[in-house]
Order: sequence, then C-alpha cells, then structure tokens
Amino acid sequence: MINNLEFGKRLVIIMDYFQLSASAFADRINVQRSSISHLLSGRNRPSLDFVMKVVKEFEEVELYWLLNGKGTFPINPSPVSEKTDDAIEKNKLAGNTNLSQEKENAVPSTDKVIERIVFFYKDGSFKEYNS
Repeated sequence: MINNLEFGKRLVIIMDYFQLSASAFADRINVQRSSISHLLSGRNRPSLDFVMKVVKEFEEVELYWLLNGKGTFPINPSPVSEKTDDAIEKNKLAGNTNLSQEKENAVPSTDKVIERIVFFYKDGSFKEYNS
C-alpha cells in the first residue's frame, strides 16, 4: 500500500530535480494544480492515471521507486548533475539508498553563479543567505 506522505516526498524530489514548481509540474503532466497540492500534503492517494502520467512524462522516474521508494532515481543520472545538496539529502531521506556518490561526482556549473539561498521552515520563518 502506498504511504501518502512518502509519495509526496518523492514528488518533491522529482520537482526539485527538474527545477519545477508544483504548478509547473501539474501543467507538465496535465493535471489540476489542486491534485498536486493534495498529494504533497498527504491528503489524497495518487490515482493510477496520475502515476502513469508522471512515469510517461519523466523517463528518469522509475515506477517502483515512485510508488514504493525502492529502486533508483534518476534511472540514468547524467554525468553533470546540477542538483543541490538539499535535493540529494531529500533523496536519502526518502529511502533512496542506491544513489552512486552523486555529491562527490557532481560537476559544478561554471556559467551559473548562486545569488542567494532561502530556507523556508514549517513554522513560517525563513533564513536567507546571500553570496
């Protein structure tokens, strides 16, 4: 049986990996934005139609990983990873233990400079770091 909260965490990992907001993710797989909100909050379980849309649109997403958190994501990681350390940590927290040293193998992008990083906390506060 699918754990709603864990499924929502895996959706966040996918959105972080592809750098998509919840609304952009919903638009990309052609579902209502409220569907994403309900899944992320753990209120609803994903339908088969929803799961199949995600797997069809994002070839890097393995079905078994999406449903159960077992397996790998992404299926074939690119040699140049632009994911942040935060996204890598979310993968580990979601139970993805088959990541192959992504942090050590990640090649930093030389054409992009980070301007600021903002952490949002569940209590509504935030912390901002400027370069």
